[in-house]
Amino acid sequence: MHPRFLPAFDALPSLLQTALQPILDDTDFHAVLTADQVASLQQQTQLDADNLALALLPLAAACAVATVSHFNVGAIARGVSGNWYFGANMEFADTPLQQTVHAEQSAITHAWLRGERRLETITVNYTPCGHCRQFMNELNSGTAIRISLPQRAVRTLADYLPDAFGPRDLEITTFLMDEVDHGYSAQGDELTQAAVAAANRSHAPYSQSHSGVALLTTSGTLFAGRYAENAAFNPSLPPLQGALILLNMHGEACDQIKSAVLAEKKNATLSQFAATQATLQALGCRELLQIELLKA
Repeated sequence: MHPRFLPAFDALPSLLQTALQPILDDTDFHAVLTADQVASLQQQTQLDADNLALALLPLAAACAVATVSHFNVGAIARGVSGNWYFGANMEFADTPLQQTVHAEQSAITHAWLRGERRLETITVNYTPCGHCRQFMNELNSGTAIRISLPQRAVRTLADYLPDAFGPRDLEITTFLMDEVDHGYSAQGDELTQAAVAAANRSHAPYSQSHSGVALLTTSGTLFAGRYAENAAFNPSLPPLQGALILLNMHGEACDQIKSAVLAEKKNATLSQFAATQATLQALGCRELLQIELLKA
């Protein structure tokens, strides 16, 4: 079991501990529960899906990197596939607060990067802030997505974000988590190809500034993240943050990044380079290669 889970695990009810132990002890567990594992946990604990997800929130919150606030928030994104994806807030010392990742963003992006196509429920241990409500409104689930909180009735995003402004108001027809391929060619080494592949699946319908980031850690593991743009602009999630979410959920440390590649569209309206470089330097990585995306 990853050490970060131990305090939260020890505080869980014994029946849930017994059911979870084999899953958490598996070295292939990277903060994702498969549909079969969820079904098994429900059968062993006799908890329905909503209550099981609420019971698991302390494990998700244990993944937080709260170097500024010291306030851990956990979230679980529940996909239509039946898979559940952990998420947690991430903060980075010596960087602007705008580089922060909220727990809901983390869980949603984690699901997206793992190949989930649509979400039905977000379970979180604190009420979603306005930033996260707007971020969720970009999803192809729309305002029908369910939001589950401790000691509250399950409601939808429409309840938390009435009179919402989102992509549909701007006649956008491709939403966050929809399958896309922007058609850029991937050449170069494995890290470069991963960055280009991520950019090809990025969500940037407002600026068309497609981008992706790939990270190589000292363990030799590669993580890639995609840009997720938002109709309200400010809740957009940079591609570096997407890669950092995947790295963190995998159980690696953000200060163990060896090198990085940023792939972004040539002559794009927006550039991720300066913010990516500054955040990586704050994390101790100074090896960043910027490449221009070209159509195949």
